[in-house]
Amino acid sequence: MGKRRAVLVPGQGYDTRGPLFAYAGEALRRIGFDIDEITWRAPADLDLDRAASWVVEQVAPALAEPAHLLVGKSLGSFAAPFAADRGVPAIWLTPLLHRAEVTGALARATAPFLLVGGTADPSWDGVAARRLSPHVLEVDGADHSLLLPGPLARSAEVLGMVCTAAEEFLGGAGSGG
Repeated sequence: MGKRRAVLVPGQGYDTRGPLFAYAGEALRRIGFDIDEITWRAPADLDLDRAASWVVEQVAPALAEPAHLLVGKSLGSFAAPFAADRGVPAIWLTPLLHRAEVTGALARATAPFLLVGGTADPSWDGVAARRLSPHVLEVDGADHSLLLPGPLARSAEVLGMVCTAAEEFLGGAGSGG
């Protein structure tokens, strides 16, 4: 069997070299995924009303070949319709749950997805997340970058929590590399 392909979809100011993607990507490699990273520079004047169509334009070429998993951060959660339409599992890091385009796509998804967010993130809605998916990691006090106030080690622990949640979601916990 060939390797499974995961596509990483960045956020507006958080590209796929950020710590969340670096650690999640390593977790995915260890359980047998090949990683394809989308890179973009979102226009400075991109407003959320135009963002969904802009993200679709950026993501469509990367999804011309089959993907087995999407991992999107924030702005990248506007790619949720691709996952829903193609039945592709997904991991959404700090998804924009305050946007109907995102929650509508998540509500009609047939493949499972993991939602990860923090209670100090204005775009996170824990009640909606738990209604949309049984797979939710909610970090008390974490902001839109999943950072916690106080010692940075606490935020590093959140990276581990995200990796563990991804491994458990994909059934690969403990398969090592």
